[in-house]
Amino acid sequence: MVMRIRAPVVAGQFYPAGRDGCLEEIRACLASRPVSEPLPQSIVAGLVPHAGWTFSGDLAAMVFAAIRKQRPSVRTFIIFGTAHSYFAALPAVDDSESWRTPLGAAAIDAELRDALLDRRVVVVDDQAHQYEHSIEVQVPFIQHLFPEAQILPVVVPPVETAIALGEAAAELARDPDRTVVCIGSTDLTHYGPRYGFTPMGRGSDGLQWASNVNDREFIDSAVALDAQRLLPTAIEKCNACGPGAAAAAIAAARKLGVKQGQLLAYTNSNEVMRSKMATTSRDSVGYAAIVF
Repeated sequence: MVMRIRAPVVAGQFYPAGRDGCLEEIRACLASRPVSEPLPQSIVAGLVPHAGWTFSGDLAAMVFAAIRKQRPSVRTFIIFGTAHSYFAALPAVDDSESWRTPLGAAAIDAELRDALLDRRVVVVDDQAHQYEHSIEVQVPFIQHLFPEAQILPVVVPPVETAIALGEAAAELARDPDRTVVCIGSTDLTHYGPRYGFTPMGRGSDGLQWASNVNDREFIDSAVALDAQRLLPTAIEKCNACGPGAAAAAIAAARKLGVKQGQLLAYTNSNEVMRSKMATTSRDSVGYAAIVF
């Protein structure tokens, strides 16, 4: 029988294509933002950005490092991804048996996938995952920090079904035989002429508004676990590209009894460019690392 393997589509673009380069950059990301502050006793979910690792890999790594610190053994990561080019009403899994990255094959938790399918909160749609990068860029961090873990990738459109998905995932995570962590993958406000979004102008005032006001509103809703508010507000104010993914992870955390999230770090692409490249841009994208 031929194994169904999802091949990487953004290796060499968003992150290194070779094993050694991939490991080197993961270690650099982990070292650049060590987790030192007090953390929730048991982390059940998190929100991570999904830009190229140069821009947001350190924030994504920070979330996975925080999880490893509190829960060193995780059986399955359900990764809720942004629906950049998927527009159906229900979230989508694929039918692969593993996802390949430069670090090898990450096995899919088929049992958990079947359980979500039985609850009719997801459908199988390989096309939804064919070119989607928001989940793929997280998988090498999991492979490095949790080498025994399985994954369950789910592309989540920005509709109310995202909340039902998160709640169903939480119910399955309560099974004592499972150790499940839910990850929502989203970037925040895409501001500037490149993105066709400049409600506060094209200068520095607009960029500051994107970070200090628009992104802050998303972060406040996420930390408060207010998925019902976050989802429509993100659509209205364009302060997240993956509000469905975020809402699913937040709904799961809330269902599992979490009362408040914790912001580990925030930055934006302009700050990264300023610190790493000594330049700036008229455009900027926000990134947040949050755990629940």
